[in-house]
Amino acid sequence: MRILIIEDENPAANRLIKLLKPYFPDAEIIGNLDTITSTVDWLETYPHPDLLFCDIQLADGNSFEIFKKVKLSTPVIFTTAYDQYAIQAFQVNAVDYLLKPIDPKDLERAVAKFKSQQLKSGIDLGMIKELLEPKAQTFKSRFLVKYGEKIQSIPVDQISFFYSEERITFLQTHEGKKYVIDQTLEQTEQQLDPKEFFRINRKYLCSLASVDEIFTYSNSRLKITLNHCEDKDILISREKVQEFKSWLDQ
Repeated sequence: MRILIIEDENPAANRLIKLLKPYFPDAEIIGNLDTITSTVDWLETYPHPDLLFCDIQLADGNSFEIFKKVKLSTPVIFTTAYDQYAIQAFQVNAVDYLLKPIDPKDLERAVAKFKSQQLKSGIDLGMIKELLEPKAQTFKSRFLVKYGEKIQSIPVDQISFFYSEERITFLQTHEGKKYVIDQTLEQTEQQLDPKEFFRINRKYLCSLASVDEIFTYSNSRLKITLNHCEDKDILISREKVQEFKSWLDQ
């Protein structure tokens, strides 16, 4: 974090730096600017700071001239011996307006207000970013199955298809081995990459590699056979035909 102090009185600038250290122990505090000209030059040369402390009466004029010459979105805490500029101060990103000599309690309040605003801003930006960026969805890479007294982990790329029979869901590998899995076909479908697996009908969820043959069938339906599958009458409804063809053609 970088904090810039604009102050034409060295003792006041040094005291402010000392007061700020406990609140921003890791911050880079720049405190050697004391005129409108030097401040404008600095702001046009270097990246803008995260927080700005600014006296109003400087050696070469009123510091509000700085904000007329440089477009700033940096939060500002004004420090001044005069109270007549308060309204004008809050027109230029002012977080607070502190009267000299600065009361540590007033500074603590101003810093708390700044940190609160930064926190809210960070949350808002995070939410916006989360909404705008597509979430990277993760899919299962293996399924845990029980085989007799043994437990095995079957990689997804070894699975030919899933099917449901009498409310039990089965997993079948490319080698033709069958295993029971403890979840529904609907739950299984949500866990798999849709580029690799397709829900053919209420009974079958197949992998791309499992599709053996495809035939046209009555009423604009399709009939398919799956590798190592005993069921030779697997039908795809007319409503799902185009989706199935698109899946094959991706």
